[in-house]
Order: sequence, then C-alpha cells, then structure tokens
Amino acid sequence: MRIVALAGGIGGARFLRGLLAAVGPQDEITVIGNTGDDIHLYGLKVCPDLDTVMYTLGGGINEEQGWGRTDETWSIKAEMKEYGVGPEWFGLGDRDFATHLVRSQMLTAGYSLSQVTEALCVRWKPGVRLLPMSDDRVETHVRITDEQGTRAIHFQEYWVKLHAAVDAEAIIPVGADTAKPAPGVLEAIAEADVILFPPSNPVVSIGSILAVPGIREAVAAAPAPVVGLSPIIGGAPVRGMADKVLAAVGVEATADAVALNYGSALIDGWLVDTADEASVAAVEAAGIACRAVPLLMTDVEATAEMARAALALAEQVRK
Repeated sequence: MRIVALAGGIGGARFLRGLLAAVGPQDEITVIGNTGDDIHLYGLKVCPDLDTVMYTLGGGINEEQGWGRTDETWSIKAEMKEYGVGPEWFGLGDRDFATHLVRSQMLTAGYSLSQVTEALCVRWKPGVRLLPMSDDRVETHVRITDEQGTRAIHFQEYWVKLHAAVDAEAIIPVGADTAKPAPGVLEAIAEADVILFPPSNPVVSIGSILAVPGIREAVAAAPAPVVGLSPIIGGAPVRGMADKVLAAVGVEATADAVALNYGSALIDGWLVDTADEASVAAVEAAGIACRAVPLLMTDVEATAEMARAALALAEQVRK
C-alpha cells in the first residue's frame, strides 16, 4: 500500500510515528512536509517542520518539547547573544545548528531543498520518504495589529515570540502563488492508495501545503480516498494555538467546522474524537464520511490505533 500524508510539525510527526507502527514493512509512506514555517536565521536556512518529522521518526527528537534535539546544549546561542546577534526568542541548540549548517551549505552549493532533505534523511533513516512541499521559498506571514500598528510578521515570530497573544487578522503564504510542487509530490499523490491529513494545523501546516499551486488540485483529483483527523478536540486545539489562525480564516475551532472548511471536494472521510461525537452528523450531512474514535496521541500504540482507524475509514469510502 502506498500512503501519502501531508504533515506539519509536532502533531504530524507524532501521528506519522503511530502510522509507521500501524502498517507493515511492505507499505510505502511518502510525507509531503510543510515548508511555510521555514525561516532564515543567523544566515542559515531553518526548516522546523521537516526537521521535526526527521528527528521524531529518526529517534533524535526532544520528546518533552516535541521539537529540537534530545540531549541538546546551547553554547552557540549563548555566544551569539554575547555578540548581540539575535533573535533571542528562537532557540537553536548546538546539535540543531549542525543540521542547518549542512542544509545551508548544500543549498549554497546549488542543491535543491528536495535533494538536501533526502541527504539529511540518509543519516536519520525516518522510515518514510520525506518531500518538502516545494523547493521554492514560501514563508507564512501573519497580519496583526498591535502598538506598532498593522503589520505582517513571519509566522515564527507570531507563534514563538508573541505566543499568538495578538489576534491574527490574515494568514499570508508569501511566495506560494508562484511556487511549484517539489519533484515527486504530484506523482506521489496521483499514485497513492490512501491520502491522509494528520492532526496538523489545518491553516498554517496542511493549508500551506495546499496553497502551492497544483497540490490541492492533485489531492482533489486523486483516485485514492482522502481521510483527515481532527486537530480539534472538544472545541480546543490539542496542542498549540490553532484556534487563533482558524479565526483568521473565518473558521470555528470545532471538529466539524475544520472538516467543512476542507470540504467534500477535498476529503472523503474525517475522524473526530469521541468527545465530539455530536459533530458526526453535521460532517456526514456535508457528504463526508465521519467516525468518532479516540484521538489523543498519548503514546505510540494509541496513535497507531488512530492510524488504523483512518486507514479503515479510507477502505470504507474508497472510490
């Protein structure tokens, strides 16, 4: 079975770990990773979502944080601070720096982001084929209004520095309109037996991937069933502040509202948590098959059960 998953950072990475535990060695998983969170810091290209997937599946993630490296040290960051070079609000540990140095050196040498990602995965062996959504530069920005007036800032500044404390007025995927899907992305979607939307942020993770011209259309046209898992449980994000960016695109932070925002033209099935069983009827009324199952990723086995439920629903709605 060929499975394609569109994935963001922590939620997507942890779901993928459960998916790997749920399938057999004969199954092939291709992950199309969000690069809208990418940022240039200290002269380096940082790809937070790609790295979180790579580290999580490769056994190098800081489990408590869900991002960054395990057994990390912070000497470089401390030295940069002594030089007065920021930003101080974004944490790059020493081990993490090495990844960004290698990536930036390869990009400067003329390799594409896809080629660099493949090379980095040789070390980490994540057990999946990890593709960036695009080799072109795409950065998600957020329009806000604060004491400095109305302005657009990088998503990382909004999320990490401001902790989404200011209302997001608009989400702007800068560069997405002229970007092209990375090599292999459209082919993987067209050849997939199942396409999954993990419980990643529907606006700035999966939404950013779908904003690249050709990807949304490929998913909608794919013969494979498309099944998503709700990142909202009981009217609140499981992790992070997805409600803030959902509000910016006019979508309520509910399991059924997120499904309806994707729409029946894009997804065939949708899983909600048992706490949101009352929302099943509204989703099914919109032409999307819906089931209520436990969706808390408390451990790998619980997450594997979520993945099995998603694959089972995909079989039920297969076109």
